[in-house]
Amino acid sequence: MLTNQSPPPPASFELLRERAHQLRRNMLVQARGKGQGYVGQALGTAEFLSALYFNEMRYDAARMDDPDRDRFLMSTGHYALSLWAVFAEIGLISRDVLPLYGKDAGPIDMTTFDAVLGVEITGGSLGQGLGQAVGMALGHKMDKRTCRIFIETSDGELQEGSTWEAAMSASAFRLDNLVALIDCNGIQADGAIVIDMEPIAAKWQAFGWDVAEIDGNDLEQVVNALVGARTRNGRPKAIVMRTKPGKGIPTLEAREKSHFIRVEAAEWEMLEQELERNYV
Repeated sequence: MLTNQSPPPPASFELLRERAHQLRRNMLVQARGKGQGYVGQALGTAEFLSALYFNEMRYDAARMDDPDRDRFLMSTGHYALSLWAVFAEIGLISRDVLPLYGKDAGPIDMTTFDAVLGVEITGGSLGQGLGQAVGMALGHKMDKRTCRIFIETSDGELQEGSTWEAAMSASAFRLDNLVALIDCNGIQADGAIVIDMEPIAAKWQAFGWDVAEIDGNDLEQVVNALVGARTRNGRPKAIVMRTKPGKGIPTLEAREKSHFIRVEAAEWEMLEQELERNYV
């Protein structure tokens, strides 16, 4: 069991930037192997996943059944490509399986499933993740455990009424061990967000949450927001992150439809070269 109740020693921003860049490389390896995938959203998550897994969360990759571990729940299951990118870096899966992303009978699917060690919930039925996170956070609070629950959700998922029922419950139960990471990338399956959810930060505040609103692709802002969310003041925490789909690859950033990306075989090398040139 984890004996240290504090987050790990802070990593340097340069190291975290390198981690985020490697996550993007892993994401491209997966999407190239399939020829398509939810790589646009995944690329936009690299900074907060780097800050979370390599700077903030308390866990032992060799003991992912430890009841005292911090937990990360990915509610938008189609972002699984980004989770596999992380798991390859912390040793939960081999890098060798990354090209098998989404392949028939392959070990890593295009959405999260709990047959993979480290996956805390099966996401993808949108609107259910926050409710599950509230249940976990409440249970651990009742058991007097000090672990925290980090839940990723998205602006599109905020259109689900169950999300707001869970948000209301979290503040009523004073779940200050719960942190919601809200990926606001402005897209849904067919383009822009269908229902305007703004002002997102003000809505979470109205539901009784402590709220920070940041550039989700600015690593320093992400790290500082996570540090701020450590405060145990009887209120759940929400970090509203404005992210850019396709971040790190200008060609993908400029695409109007980047929810599910199909790339011609000849384009992959060009995109990989762009990623390396853009990392300065």
